[in-house]
Amino acid sequence: MKISVELTFSPLQDNFEEHIIQFIQQLRQSGLTVLENPLSTQVYGSYDEVMQVLNKEIKTAFNFMDRGLLFMKIVKSDRSDYEPHF
Repeated sequence: MKISVELTFSPLQDNFEEHIIQFIQQLRQSGLTVLENPLSTQVYGSYDEVMQVLNKEIKTAFNFMDRGLLFMKIVKSDRSDYEPHF
């Protein structure tokens, strides 16, 4: 089963940029399709593969910070080729 995941990662501390950059770089190295925009990061792939990568990388990211917040939306389909038609 293919999924699309939207992530908004917000370390709740002053030096937050470093943590966000590190998190996205690790996702890029996973081999999954990863797209970024100024507000969120999208990850696309098979359910098992995406969730395995996210489980590892979220835990790693949280271990490197004092406080953090992560919003995650999951859609059951691969929406990586979505283009608005309006």
